[in-house]
Amino acid sequence: MIAGRLPIRTHIITENDDIVEVVQKYTGMIASPGDIVAVAESVVAISQGRAILPDSVKPGMIARILCHFPGKEGSLAAPPSIQVAMEEVGTARFLLGVTAAGLGRLIGRRGDFYRVAGRQLAQIDDFAGTMWPFDRHIVLGPKDTQKVVERIKQATGVDAVITDVNDIGKVDILAATDGVDCEALVNYLKDNPHGNDDQQTPIVVLISAENMQEINAARQ
Repeated sequence: MIAGRLPIRTHIITENDDIVEVVQKYTGMIASPGDIVAVAESVVAISQGRAILPDSVKPGMIARILCHFPGKEGSLAAPPSIQVAMEEVGTARFLLGVTAAGLGRLIGRRGDFYRVAGRQLAQIDDFAGTMWPFDRHIVLGPKDTQKVVERIKQATGVDAVITDVNDIGKVDILAATDGVDCEALVNYLKDNPHGNDDQQTPIVVLISAENMQEINAARQ
């Protein structure tokens, strides 16, 4: 059971950082076995070099056409972000997703775009979707998330998850080490302790009840 949460303020993480080393640096003296380290998916992606300036993208005709249609999905609203998304999953799969979304709306069903085109597209943060200095970037979802959390646990001895959380209570656990109860974890993350603005706290330590008791005892 989680008894406390501790958002960790870090430096501005860039593609020059190893996210595992970052977690180890900032949580090594704080997190203990039994706790869970939650890392925001955007900083994992940024550390993997998956932040792209829109000016470096050359949208094709399909991307320029699709941006004018209503019902654009999530962050896929501008030609550069649509182009990046198509390159991420392939044009054919992306267009199948668009077709599925249109047919789904005819019968009042939503979510078919991501079911067909790929859930990883829901993780794309468009312009102003990430804190400075990446607020003008398109940030893709992170790669190899399961490997990342396993590396974090190997380096720290603490369970880890990668989260995609927003300020309206939507929580996705993209990857978790063995033994983490992801369904229970959602309740501790719904209010987005990472923050979506300039809090600069992409790491949150979820402290177990047992370790919280030890912390409180040490303070007395």
